Amino acid sequence: MKTINPYINFNGNCEEAFNFYKSIFGGEFNYFSRFEEMPGDQPIPKELAKQVMHVGLPISKETVLMGSDTSENFGGKVSQGTNFSISIDFDSESEAKEVFEKLSEGGKVFMPLEKTFWGALFGMFVDKYGIQWMVNYEYNK
Repeated sequence: MKTINPYINFNGNCEEAFNFYKSIFGGEFNYFSRFEEMPGDQPIPKELAKQVMHVGLPISKETVLMGSDTSENFGGKVSQGTNFSISIDFDSESEAKEVFEKLSEGGKVFMPLEKTFWGALFGMFVDKYGIQWMVNYEYNK
């Protein structure tokens, strides 16, 4: 395993929240994208286009605070207390597949583990204990 990072979901105020976190922790975003930048044929509602698809703020050498806005189109509204996931970044594709399969057993997969447009193997699920997970393996490290 490479790293475990917190991933926070917001209902439209992700950019505001992350600018606040940046003012406290310092540094620069290592990634920032909006839903309107997403490639493909999936229609993006006008009210979602300018919202944050993904943002990362390194807060130490080992930890990146990550987040995004969400909507009915992408998993539904979130509520405080259930608006976070544990994101695991792996060093190998095989390890990512193995852990995804084992951790998701008895839970609910929201996004199957598959190759993505951003060059990663990625999937999301809730385990049988109600904990939300994101599994990621970057192909172009």
